[in-house]
Amino acid sequence: MKRIYFDNMRNGIWISILILALIFILIGTFEVFEFENPIMNKWISAIGCLLQVVYFTRIFWNKNYFQWNKKGAYIRINSFVGKTLRFDEIKTTELNEKKLTITKDNGNKVTFDLNDIAESDTQKVNEIIVKNTIANNL
Repeated sequence: MKRIYFDNMRNGIWISILILALIFILIGTFEVFEFENPIMNKWISAIGCLLQVVYFTRIFWNKNYFQWNKKGAYIRINSFVGKTLRFDEIKTTELNEKKLTITKDNGNKVTFDLNDIAESDTQKVNEIIVKNTIANNL
């Protein structure tokens, strides 16, 4: 069975990496410190850009990926592109026979095939969506 990589966007490590990348880019661009070798500022700026590449490509590292915060979720299961869902637009969710069906307020249905996914991960996806949908509807 395949696993889903879960990513809550409140993870402090990733936020600190993004802030560190911004600091490196600013220091390298505006040459805040003088080095004996002037190319060092370009290297510092390049490290900052590389950290940003690592941050923004992490959704492509796993084939099955679920990222969420309090506003919405990005779900990518068995495909290269995923679906972005806002929790305040979700009307109902159903998990039947390894298929997750999400009905939006406008009547559109989004279906995810979870056949090769571990049972614990399918339950966790459903729980996160239901919990955040209920919290937004109160």
